[in-house]
Amino acid sequence: MATSGSRTAEAIENEVRLVGRISQAPEERVLPSGDAVWTFRVVVPRAPGGRSRQSVDALECAAWSPRARRSVSGWCADDVVEVTGSLRRRFFRSGGAVASRVEVEMTTGRIIRRAASG
Repeated sequence: MATSGSRTAEAIENEVRLVGRISQAPEERVLPSGDAVWTFRVVVPRAPGGRSRQSVDALECAAWSPRARRSVSGWCADDVVEVTGSLRRRFFRSGGAVASRVEVEMTTGRIIRRAASG
């Protein structure tokens, strides 16, 4: 561990790992810039006994890299997946105003269990 004066430098990371259910089929969007992104939502259960009555969190995710987009393109609603990436705050224009959202920018992902069919 590096030190600077009397302060100790800690490892600083922005790394997220989610394991949860895809709430609806991922969607591909082509932005005005021509960039393509796949977006999807992962529903993750909360541990019981917390202060909130909310039992799940629904987290927005985006797949920008070609490898991540290929993975997501085959996912379906109710698939259970593992997603790794980083939290990002993205700014964009909406209705003439600047808006922002926090999402998980996926670097890797895999299906843990396919949704039951039929």
